[in-house]
Order: sequence, then C-alpha cells, then structure tokens
Amino acid sequence: MPGLVAFGRRWAIGSDDFVLPGAFELFVRVLWWIGILVLYTVHKGQFDCAGGGLLHSYLLVLLILLAAIICALSAIVCISMRGTISNPGPRKSLPKLLYTRLLLYLPEFMWAVVGAVWVSDSSVHCEKTVMNVVFGTVVASWIIIIFTIIGVIIVFDPLGGKKTVYLTDGVNRNLESSQSGQLLYNVKNTATRVWEKRIRLLCCCIVQDDDHRVAFTSIAELFRAYFSDTDLVPSDIAAGLTLLHQEQDKMESCRKEPEEVLCHSPTSPGTDDLDIELENAAHYMRFAAAAYGWPYYIYTNPFTALCKLNGDCCGNRPTDSDITGSDRHNFHFGSILKITGLQYRDFIHICFHNKIYEIPFFVALDHKKEAIVVAVRGTLSFEDILTDLSADCEDLTLEDVLENGFVHKGITQAANYIYRKLINDGILNQAFTIAPEYKLVIVGHSLGGGTASILAVMLRNSFPTLKCYAFSPPGGLLSKSLADYTKHFIVSVIVGKDLVARLSMPNMEDLKRRIVRIVANCNRPKYQILLRGCWYEVFGGDPDNFPTELDGRNQDDLTQPLLAEESLMVHRSPSYTALEDESRLNSPPQYPQLYLPGKIIHIVEESSSRRLCSSDIKYTASWSKETVFSSILISPKMITDHMPDVVLKALNSLAQEHGACISCQTRDFNTNT
Repeated sequence: MPGLVAFGRRWAIGSDDFVLPGAFELFVRVLWWIGILVLYTVHKGQFDCAGGGLLHSYLLVLLILLAAIICALSAIVCISMRGTISNPGPRKSLPKLLYTRLLLYLPEFMWAVVGAVWVSDSSVHCEKTVMNVVFGTVVASWIIIIFTIIGVIIVFDPLGGKKTVYLTDGVNRNLESSQSGQLLYNVKNTATRVWEKRIRLLCCCIVQDDDHRVAFTSIAELFRAYFSDTDLVPSDIAAGLTLLHQEQDKMESCRKEPEEVLCHSPTSPGTDDLDIELENAAHYMRFAAAAYGWPYYIYTNPFTALCKLNGDCCGNRPTDSDITGSDRHNFHFGSILKITGLQYRDFIHICFHNKIYEIPFFVALDHKKEAIVVAVRGTLSFEDILTDLSADCEDLTLEDVLENGFVHKGITQAANYIYRKLINDGILNQAFTIAPEYKLVIVGHSLGGGTASILAVMLRNSFPTLKCYAFSPPGGLLSKSLADYTKHFIVSVIVGKDLVARLSMPNMEDLKRRIVRIVANCNRPKYQILLRGCWYEVFGGDPDNFPTELDGRNQDDLTQPLLAEESLMVHRSPSYTALEDESRLNSPPQYPQLYLPGKIIHIVEESSSRRLCSSDIKYTASWSKETVFSSILISPKMITDHMPDVVLKALNSLAQEHGACISCQTRDFNTNT
C-alpha cells in the first residue's frame, strides 16, 4: 500500500509483494545454476560430439545469464523486505530493479529458443545425460516465462493509467471546479465500465437479457463505490484480515463480555420458548436444505447418493403440471424426497426455474407439523449470486403496514416473483383447499432465508398466523422498523461467526476501515505478517505470540489519507472521515443500516472433542440482539458456519439434547412419584 507504480501506471501489486515469490524463484534459480555448473565442470573438454560447440557456448552463456538473474532477484528480494505496508519509502528503488529484471527476460527468451532448437535438432548426437539436462533447462525457462506473463496479466490494473495521472499531476488539484468534476466523472465512469466488463466475463456462460444488464450495471456501481477510495492491493487485504483475526482472538481470550444473551426465552414464554423454536427450526431446516436438490444431497452423502438416486428417482414423480423448470433425470425431486422424508403426493408445486431475481422453491404438505411449507432455495448459481449482489435499497410498500421501510433490492424482487406465483397462479389456494386447517410456514437458507423473510412480510396480512424460519439470512435485509415488525412471526437462526449473517454494506465499510487502520499502524513487514498469519491459521497457538505492534504515531497522523486514490476525490471519502472517530456511528451514513429479520437465535460452539475419524461438537443457543451482528468477525469458520449441513447438524444436536433432557426429567419425576 499504495500499489506499485511502474511504466507510468499503477499495478495491483505492492512493492513489498516480491519477497515470497522472489525468494521462491531465487531458490529455483540457485539450484538450477549449481546443476548447470556441475554439468559444465564434469563434461568440460568433452563437447566434441555433433553440435557440441553450440552446446558449450549455450551452457557457458546460460551460467552467466543465471548469475545475473540471481543477482537481480537477490536485490529485489532484499529491497522488497524493507519498510512496512504503509511506509514504502525504503523500497523506492524497487521499480528500477524490476526494469533490470525484465530486461534480463529478453536474453533468457532468446536463449530458451536457442536451446529448443538445439534439443529438437535431429543431427545432434551428444551424451544422453547432457541432452536431458538441456531439455529440462529449456522446459524450465519456458515455464518461468509463461508464469511471468500470467502474473503480469493478473496484476495489471485497467484503471492504473487513470489513477497514476491523478497521483502524479499535482496541477489537476487546482483545476476549475467544472473541469475537476468532469475529470472525476470520467474516472468513475471508466471504473464502472471496467467492473461491468469483469462481471460480464465471469457470467459469460449464462444467457444475458435486460434484467442481467441492469444487474451488471448496478453491481458494477456498487463495487466501484466500495473500492473507489482505496489503494489496497490484495496482499494488503490478506495481511489486514490476518491481523484482525489475531487481534479478535486476543480480545476474546482476554475478556468475556455478557454480549448478546437476552434471557433463556423472550418476553412471551408461552409462545416463544427457545426450546420449542429450536425443535421447530431443526424440523424445518430439512425443508430449507432439501430446496438445494441433488447438489446438497450428494454433498452430504458423497458415496451413496448417486446409487440411491439412480435406483429410486425414476418412479417417484408428480404430474408434469406440478413441476416447472428443468429436472434432468429427476435428481432434484428425488433428492427432495430423500431429505424431507415426504411422499410425492405431499408436494403441491415444485419450481426448478432459475433466473436472476427468480429462484427455485417448492410447496409441500407437512403432516407431522400440520403445515403448508414453502421452502425457498439459497444461492446455487451465477444468477443467484447476481441476485445477492444487487444490494441497492428500495422501498417496500405494503397496505395496512405502518412499518414500511428499506429492503434489499435483489432479494425483494426474488420474493415478488414467488409471491406472484403463489397468489396469482393459485398455488396457495390449491394447498389450503387440500388442507384448510394447516398453518402456513415459509423457510429458506441463505438467499432463500432472506427471500422467505420478505415473502412472509408480503403474505402476513393475508395469513396472520404464518411463521417464517430464516436460516443464515443475509445481514443487510430490512430496515429497523421492518425488522422490529417481523419479530412477531419470523425466527432467524445464525450459527457461530457466519459471514453472510453479518454481510451488509455498512459492515463492509466498517471492515475496510478496520483493515486500513490496522495495517497503517503495524510496523512489521508484510511478508512477516503473512508468514506468521499462515502459521497461526494452520497450527494455531496463542494469539499473544503474534502481536500487532503500533509504531507510536499519534492520532493526527492516523487521520491523514492512507489510500492513494484519495487524491482522485473532490471530497474526503467516508473511510477517511471514519478514521477520525472511534465509533462507526459517527461516520457519514453512506449506506442505510439494514438488519436481520425477526427474533434471532444465535448458536455457538461451546466445546469440541476431535477423534480420529469424527468430531463431537457441543452447541449452545440463546436469543440474541441484531446489534451483535453489526461487525464482521474474521475466522476460519466464517464460511463453514454458513453451510446448510453445519446449520442442520447444530440444530439436530440441540434438539436431541433437549429431547434427552425432557426424557431425564420425566424419568426422575416418575421415580419420585
């Protein structure tokens, strides 16, 4: 930080990022040079074979060339090790060394061509060992050249030229306001187009229509706005996350606050008892997981799933009118049957149709709980990811509901799609005609949980007794008024340090500011941070052994611009302003604060005992406040805690423990009687 400036443009790599790759290449080059030197010494004076004269010259020049490359690499590694992330001054000579190293690629390329010609010449008849060594040398040269080209492509920043112009041309800061405004607009427009091209490239395999183009533009604007005030390269972010994780673990080990626990059950123990909700959640999580179809079933049963599906799916299929969308070989429906344990006649409607803002769902009769269950699938395709990333806010307008507010745009459009299907196509009418005494329950995991929550808000007036169970829903979903309104009929279930449940634009801004602050105040070189961080993540240990050391700068120094693109902005970005305040609440509200839906059950891992082939994990659950999820926690489990199989395992464990407690109490009561 900031990104390396070379050849008149900014690159997506820092001047301190050459230590580890440079050391690896240096190690390879030294071994290579020693091998060639031994070969040349052993066979000196024995190059009298056909083509031996060229071989002698080739090896001699190669030794000299490798020596020059080793010297250049040694200098690059040594210079790159100097300074810290926020102090690139000691590394200011690095671009000149890189120019020297790149110049050495020209003779290396030419010599690789010469070696390839010599090896492929059928008239050469030298010793086989020499031929094999030269062949290996040629292959190694081409591999290094190819990987270097790939590396240059990866670290190439399409906006590097624009950023460098602003960084180096101080005159631009004194332009007329109209000129600077137009200049800023052009840079923003270019950045949006670059992000849009990247998104289109990632989604090149899906059919793109008007909805996709609108989503691409909206998501590109979102990414452009988020990264516009930063000059962090990817390794800076990795170092910041590593430091944050260790700092977080250090704070957790030092003190244990009462944090989020409200009480064992909310204020209405008759209807909202925690144990009852956990038992219901464990039951309905199977429906939410089943909505993923065969990918989830195969993931959880990798050795037997295909055999079971091939054997059982062919005969179990409802009429074609009950299914929309593609289900090749009937694998999706067969998996849903296996996971839920229902019969095919229990399904009212199954939709596998998947498009942006249109996600699969099914409607089934749950006779055990006497409920009509609407299960919405979570993220499983590029279209679903686009729906997730359409994170703009929009108003949710509902009749007779005073608590209207902001909602997640993409998820709301997905809920609107399912709402139209359920109401306009008469799916719910058909279900209640079959089972009029049943209650309506809406469930979903991840994206499905967010969609189910907003769908429940839309259906609440028509079905006052409905319940919704949202498993690991996205954090940035509902405004405060709507979140409070949903506490009467929605229960959210969050496991551990789930990233998605804490994912919102304000939380992402907060994470960015924390990364900036911690890397700016760390006086360790980046390579040490990354090496120590890898050791800590893999082997663990006491986080106190990996402290983040401050360099003693005062607060005034910390409020100075730390990111290179600050000079592009006509006003200070929220990230810099936030550095002046300890509290995130004092920073400008660039994004409205959105919250998790309903009442929140937070499940945490209390203890775990690992055996050779299995692990025994004990969970605890408590009611939680939405403010607990106002900050992203860095942990190796921040992704795995979101997975549906982990959520289902945790809920089943708690439900079984509750059932065992009830059995023990009943047995003790009978004994006493």
